[in-house]
Amino acid sequence: MLRAIIIDDEPACISILKLQIEKYCPQVSIVAEGLGGGEGLSAIRKHQPDLVFLDIEMPVMNGFQLLENLDADINFSIVFTTAYNDFAVKAFKFSALEYLLKPIDIDELQKAVAKAENKKNIEKQQIELLRQSLYAPGRNPDRLALPHATGYIFVEINKIVYCESDSAYTKFYLSTGEKLLITKTLGDVEEVLSLQNFFRIHKQFLVNMSYITQYIKGEGGFVKMTNGAELPIARNRRESFVSLLTRI
Repeated sequence: MLRAIIIDDEPACISILKLQIEKYCPQVSIVAEGLGGGEGLSAIRKHQPDLVFLDIEMPVMNGFQLLENLDADINFSIVFTTAYNDFAVKAFKFSALEYLLKPIDIDELQKAVAKAENKKNIEKQQIELLRQSLYAPGRNPDRLALPHATGYIFVEINKIVYCESDSAYTKFYLSTGEKLLITKTLGDVEEVLSLQNFFRIHKQFLVNMSYITQYIKGEGGFVKMTNGAELPIARNRRESFVSLLTRI
């Protein structure tokens, strides 16, 4: 049983989420509620929960300030609840943190709880990356939190040469020569990096356009990367790729 706390500055939001959890997430027990950041901080210190549903925008003490005021490391799972728009979704994905958009969808709630059961420690770098992404509209994050078997790796986006699909995993090739295997599909990675000068040239490859040294035309067209890799371009992606090249 997961011992959980709901923290929000709107009583109605707390009540609705509590009812949803009681009805659809039997593995969760709500041990306390916090009306605003101050009450929420006290509730966390008192109850030492396994899971916290945390609103971000609250007066006096917002969600980030609450987390900064914790006396120790964050040793519980967090599911952020927010009314932010689609821009924020990208920010959450860059930081690899769980979130629910208000009004909360039941299926998404159940998925978030299921993921929370397997996550305990939140790294403060993830929180900082989320904060930077949310509060700098129009500015793309310069780092990415990558989940792997033992936790998270934080990678500078401009050091990613290309990514390769490996079934349910993705292999990252970095300009340093390092290779990283993470527990995300290439489709998940593409969704996050699609606005960062990356292009899916093939079902197996997502490339950083800045690291292409040569495009070889022909029936079996391919690109050469700065690390020496030669990667094929799928026929149905070639026209879009060439169009993008002409704009660089």
